[in-house]
Amino acid sequence: MNQKTYRIWNLSIGWFCFVIALFVFGSTVEPTASFWDAGEYIATSAKLQIGHPPGAPFFQMMGAFFSTFASDADQIALMVNLVSGFSSAFTILFMFWSITILVRKIAGHEETLTTGSKIAVLGSGLVGSLAFAFTDSFWFSAVEAEVYAMASFLMAVLFYVGLLWERDMFKPRGNRWLILIAFI
Repeated sequence: MNQKTYRIWNLSIGWFCFVIALFVFGSTVEPTASFWDAGEYIATSAKLQIGHPPGAPFFQMMGAFFSTFASDADQIALMVNLVSGFSSAFTILFMFWSITILVRKIAGHEETLTTGSKIAVLGSGLVGSLAFAFTDSFWFSAVEAEVYAMASFLMAVLFYVGLLWERDMFKPRGNRWLILIAFI
């Protein structure tokens, strides 16, 4: 398996993990508000108001964006709950790519990896990311309007971009990943 083929498989399987996670979280998302902070996040997101300290401005902006797609007022809670579903699915996507980078580092130099080793790297990412998707606490935060799903998404993105920066830091323009980390 050459580098281009591996890259295509890596991207494809990563997006496959995203689709599986999004389907599962979207199928099990709460249709209405829960009896704790989730109800407050739904209300403050839908009207773009201020929630309890310290607040979650990015979550509330995304909730306001998602709530515009509600067909009527009864669907607003579902739409804001879907913010967590999408955030969690993207977490699984970036977790897959992070796992494949880390396992590839452990397996040895990219030039010396056999086809079987590359398949094992992709399989490790698939099993690791989907196993995390179905853990109890992650799944629970993926189906209701809480900030934990978006926080795990942002951490997964930062970790992935940090791995890209570590890979390219001594190359020309390798510090572009560090600038992206600062912006995230």
